[in-house]
Amino acid sequence: MAREIIWSEEAVADLEALADYITRDSAVYAASFVREILDASNTLSKFPKRGRVVPELSDSNIRELFVRDYRLIYLVERSRIVILGLIHGSRNLNRPWKGK
Repeated sequence: MAREIIWSEEAVADLEALADYITRDSAVYAASFVREILDASNTLSKFPKRGRVVPELSDSNIRELFVRDYRLIYLVERSRIVILGLIHGSRNLNRPWKGK
C-alpha cells in the first residue's frame, strides 16, 4: 500500500532556504537539486523504511534518507509519510520533530 507524502511547514521552509542558497550560484543547479530531493521523498511512499533510523532520536518511526550531503528526515505513519525537515549532514540534529 502506497502512503501519502506530506511535507511539514518546517520541511518546506528548509527546502526553500536550500533552494535560495544554491540559486545564488546557479538557478539551474538549484532546480535540479530540489527535483532530486522531491524524487527521493516520493520513493518513500512505497518504501517507507528505506532510510535509517535517525541515530540522535532512536525512534524507529523517525528515519532519514540521505540526498547527497543532506538528511531528509521523515516520520513513518500507518497511512502517510510526514517529511519533518531537511538539514545538512554535517549539522547535529538539535530540534525535535513531532508528526503533524
